[in-house]
Amino acid sequence: MLSENLKKAAANNQELLAMRPLPKETLKSLREFYRVGLTYSSNALEGNSLTETETKVVIEDGLTVNGKPLRDVYEAVGHAKAYDHIHELAKRKTLEESDILKLHQLFYQQIDPENAGKYRSVPVFISGSHYTVTQHQKIAAEMKKFVSWFNKNEQKLHPVEFAAEVHKRFVFIHPFVDGNGRMARLLMNLALLRGEYTIALIPAIRRIEYVGALEAAHANENVFVDFVADCVVATQMDLLRLLKNSGGVNATGGKKQKKNGGVNLHEKILAEIQKNPGVNAPALSSKLELALRTTQRYLKSLIDDEKIEFRGAPKNGGYFAK
Repeated sequence: MLSENLKKAAANNQELLAMRPLPKETLKSLREFYRVGLTYSSNALEGNSLTETETKVVIEDGLTVNGKPLRDVYEAVGHAKAYDHIHELAKRKTLEESDILKLHQLFYQQIDPENAGKYRSVPVFISGSHYTVTQHQKIAAEMKKFVSWFNKNEQKLHPVEFAAEVHKRFVFIHPFVDGNGRMARLLMNLALLRGEYTIALIPAIRRIEYVGALEAAHANENVFVDFVADCVVATQMDLLRLLKNSGGVNATGGKKQKKNGGVNLHEKILAEIQKNPGVNAPALSSKLELALRTTQRYLKSLIDDEKIEFRGAPKNGGYFAK
């Protein structure tokens, strides 16, 4: 049974998806907005001293900030590069172990070239935690299991629940010498993007609550899932306000004066099937400008609700309204 926060996240996501397609300028602006926001918030959780404005100056203008440690600057630059890369990974069919190593290399290269993109070969401990992380001798095997689990379960769980589980499992392995928290949040957001959700921020002001939820997840995973869902909802609400007040979209969705922009996605997909009996998932995905994974998820829901049925062979069949 879904928690209230997961239900809110799903409802908000419906509203955001109904606003598509957004103008290219708006999409570019939002990507840059979260590039700064996620870099700042994720680094701040780890004690980085740069303000959000300073983070923007560093990653967009390539400038250093007087009086601030060079490492803090490198963390901002590296995180921004890794953020850009998760958008590329979001387009791929599967996640590979090499993708995770590349992500860490992008983040950590300027900080510690010797350990960037490499699993640790020494034991580490999480301060304040009563639990141990994976022994370094077992990291390679555990990461292979992690990637396999990721690809097998991506379509089985609610996208937010899956993203929280990705974060939790990665942190419990702690495969790198440093940067594990930021990597976990990047992978969490990669999972959200792949599930057609927006970037989610965990504000530094919620650090104690965040760490506590992670610690509690060893015994009860629902605590951390609910915390992540709450952060997703908060970020979604901010984005909805931003879009509705920007003039680029109206309150019901789509570009200005876009007809039927606020129609529920289930209804949009059903209407398209009624217009084009026998249409397949890739064609629906292209027509409605949705990720194939998202389209397939809604098709399954419509089948479960007995609104549609699939006829024919798996490779060349199509969907029909009942």
